Amino acid sequence: MEISELTTSTSSANGDVDNLATQVESLDTSEPKHRSLLESSYEVKVTSVDDEPLLSVTKFEELNLSPNVLKGIYEMGFTTPSKIQAKALPLLLKTPPQNMIGQSQSGTGKTAAFVLTMLSRIDYNLKAPQALCLTPSRELARQIMVEVRKMGKYTPVITAEAIRESHVKASGKSRHEEFAEAQLIVGTPGTVYDLLKKKVIEKKHMKIFVLDEADNMLDQQGLGDQSIRIKNMMPRECQIVLFSATYSNDVRSFATRFAPNANQFSLKVEELSVKTIKQFYMDCKNDEHKFEVLDDLYTLLTIGQSIIFVQKRETADRIAKRMTDKGHKVINLHGGLSTAERDEVMDGFRKGSAKVLITTNVLSRGIDVLQVNLVINYDIPMDLSGRNPDFETYLHRIGRTGRFGRTGVSINFVHDAVSWEMVQAIQKHFQRDIVKVPTDDWDTVEKILRKEVNA
Repeated sequence: MEISELTTSTSSANGDVDNLATQVESLDTSEPKHRSLLESSYEVKVTSVDDEPLLSVTKFEELNLSPNVLKGIYEMGFTTPSKIQAKALPLLLKTPPQNMIGQSQSGTGKTAAFVLTMLSRIDYNLKAPQALCLTPSRELARQIMVEVRKMGKYTPVITAEAIRESHVKASGKSRHEEFAEAQLIVGTPGTVYDLLKKKVIEKKHMKIFVLDEADNMLDQQGLGDQSIRIKNMMPRECQIVLFSATYSNDVRSFATRFAPNANQFSLKVEELSVKTIKQFYMDCKNDEHKFEVLDDLYTLLTIGQSIIFVQKRETADRIAKRMTDKGHKVINLHGGLSTAERDEVMDGFRKGSAKVLITTNVLSRGIDVLQVNLVINYDIPMDLSGRNPDFETYLHRIGRTGRFGRTGVSINFVHDAVSWEMVQAIQKHFQRDIVKVPTDDWDTVEKILRKEVNA
């Protein structure tokens, strides 16, 4: 069903649409809701390729969506569009379709915006791939698919995950049969490219191609090469949509070639350092003292849920073992684990069965775990040169807390002249204070952090 057809079917069902808000009261409310999206303090900057006046909606009903899609939106708790959705969705849903390059931090409703667009582009009578979303990690792919299935709950959409060693559906269909009928596919670049090349995923009916965390996808040589090859396989008329919280100047320049003649919306970089996240640093004597401070912090880490970011897999394994040996319950996640192990760890963390997660940058992008209220940068993220901080990764890391407008806390461990200079550079770049908390007065530390974590 095309957008023009959706408009007709929605118009004929206005009575149903008018009653959706009332109907949703009787729907399942056991899942977490998204009523409190993080709203920016200023208007979203939008650049359109058309000379037409820019539209902004105040209600989802103004978008002429399918009643079944609307029903899914309401059940998820999206009562009114966020600022990003209000400005982006009228452009995303235009007929004929137009490309889009979007920049906004997680928690502003960007995932829902592109998922809603994918669901709206699909002809549900055609059992063939029509919407494709690429993400940099299997964890993010699985998370997005959860959102797809919630939002598409009342539609007949057929979905499939294109991630390494993903399980075949309980129907017993082969991998080839599963992807032959899947209308909406979410996956990682390597697996998707392999399936397209082998013609397990058919490309000729593709209507929309989405890159989430696009800066990461286009900047890393391996992912970037694969993403370009996949994009080049898409039909000429396929809508290209790029979303990310950050874009470097080089990546943004490339993105405009990747998605030509695209509408764009963006937020100022300094606004992306979320105001609800309190940023601290702890001045450690050396690398060993970092672990001792982490050990002493453990009780505070388990107030809610915490993520500890390190630079290398070996560091994650070493810290996890030492913490476990001391009787602390922690879990460990990085790219060196098997896919089954990664899924098990992430599912346990989402369910809250584990309070403290140690990980590399595999989780720095896009992952929503609503209970996380404390992030530790055990190692400051560095760029490829190893001489400067990686500002985008830092932003994505601390963005794992303070989700959807809640208060969050990040703590940076400083242990030498280099890490001290990194924190100073981060503070200057984002124009946000990073406040020192002591490492030798735990009564004061507990008082400061408990106040912020529980705020």
